Amino acid sequence: MASVNDIGIDLGTSQILIYMKGKGIILREPTVVAIDSDSHSILAFGDEARRMVGRTPSNILAIRPLRDGTIADYELVSSMLRGFVLKAVGKHLFARPRAILALPTAVNEMEKRTLISTMFDAGMRRTQMLNRSLAAALGAGLPMDEAYGAMIVDISAGVTDIAVISFGKVIVSDCIKAGGDRFDDAIIRHLRRKHNLLVGERTAEELKVNIGSAIPRAEQLYMDVTGRNLITGLPKTMRITSDDITEAMDEPLQQLIEGIHGVLEHTPAELAADIFEYGILLSGGGAELFGLCEAIADTLKVPCSCADEPQTNVVMGCGRALENLHDLGQYLDDGRRRLLGR
Repeated sequence: MASVNDIGIDLGTSQILIYMKGKGIILREPTVVAIDSDSHSILAFGDEARRMVGRTPSNILAIRPLRDGTIADYELVSSMLRGFVLKAVGKHLFARPRAILALPTAVNEMEKRTLISTMFDAGMRRTQMLNRSLAAALGAGLPMDEAYGAMIVDISAGVTDIAVISFGKVIVSDCIKAGGDRFDDAIIRHLRRKHNLLVGERTAEELKVNIGSAIPRAEQLYMDVTGRNLITGLPKTMRITSDDITEAMDEPLQQLIEGIHGVLEHTPAELAADIFEYGILLSGGGAELFGLCEAIADTLKVPCSCADEPQTNVVMGCGRALENLHDLGQYLDDGRRRLLGR
């Protein structure tokens, strides 16, 4: 019997979103953990841990245990996931909820089994996996049972998942390390090389979000940022232009476009024709980069659009599957088989 506390989880590289059946999204927090390096104990996770970044003693580390779409420390990830689930739904001794979990594509089978076991320990009676690209397609409202090809590009912080879907199946797919973090890293390197200015990850992300663009803007934007002058070693405030950020992000942008091109090259001709007619759909937080659709469309000569509320597409896809298990349960991968090693 279904529980009113059944949940869908998008465990991403930079943030976790949890959807509760009948209530919608109930939790959205960064996947950051603060640990004491001396005792190896977890001090905080989520928003509380993120506030500690750059403001803690040397023995307290605020880290992201998922990087580039993979699990860097699955013990930390397991503890963090258990904490988020308990925070969202509490402890249920009798009516144990069901969970649908969407993970970064690069997570391996052993890590998936570990996380399913973690979910059981957190009070879930059953955890099923949902392919991330299918979850994004469901959340974006793509028709799943029609005989034409649809391409969805889910741009998360760590990686970008590119998939061609037809009849509810992933026909061709690829996972490339050209996510939002790569754009941030490119901005940091560019400012260091061009302006001798060292900034942190959060400042780079703010530049990307506020004035970043995949194509030159018609009207130049500016943002004043403070970093460390690499020549004097002193703090320095500098005005950065949107053209600066566009130039900085060119390399990861070309890597992203080449990844999409590569999947199109391996797509069967009939499905490729559908994509050239109906276009590419962008999902994930990275899809909101200004001018990204235009840059992809201009280079590949394929229509391109951004999904509504792209940051929530994956968790909303998990939610749709929860709300309509009778029709959408066919897309789920049963986690119990992984626990048995089958």
